Amino acid sequence: MVASRSRSAGEAVTRQMLRHWQEAVPNDRLAHLVQVAARGLAREMQMRLTEHSVSYGHWSFLRILWETEGLTQRQLSDEAGVMEPTTFSALNAMEKLGYVVRRPSPTSRKEVHVYLTPKGRALKTKLVPLAEEVNEVALRHVDPGDIAATRRTLLALIANLAADEAQSLSLRRRIPSTRELSRLLNGSRPRARKSSLRRRGRTKKRALWARRGTVSA
Repeated sequence: MVASRSRSAGEAVTRQMLRHWQEAVPNDRLAHLVQVAARGLAREMQMRLTEHSVSYGHWSFLRILWETEGLTQRQLSDEAGVMEPTTFSALNAMEKLGYVVRRPSPTSRKEVHVYLTPKGRALKTKLVPLAEEVNEVALRHVDPGDIAATRRTLLALIANLAADEAQSLSLRRRIPSTRELSRLLNGSRPRARKSSLRRRGRTKKRALWARRGTVSA
């Protein structure tokens, strides 16, 4: 009875969502559609990962480490597309769960390399089939030709955005850290800038006093 009600509620939400995209905003931006699709894929994957007590965030790092072990925290952040503090927090949790170990670099004191434990490596055979299942669900009743065209489009989209990001770096644009973004949203300036402004203010005052002959040695 409960399962039937949940299924009916889910089907109603799906119908409402489809009406929104097909009728209300049929020509909405591709970026928005990609975002919604990615969110749906992530939710489907998280529902399955929960059965194995694995978070979606940990899944993202495990996928990378299954392919390449021994990455530094920065390299892992770059591969996952997240900030280093996010990676650091995730690795702390994953280390406590026994999925990874961190070892110091033999060539640099500042670098730490991340390796899978046998437990973390064994998760691959359990979790990868779940991702394949989500992929099959998402592509159900979709024409193979449309799938191939979508893949080509998304690969071109990824390449274009990567090229634009590389060009933006030369224009001194960058993605702010979580801390910087929080300060910007709160309407406050970075502390370093505040200190700099205070120093400038004091310098100007001293120069003014010096001209007036009021500054002592």
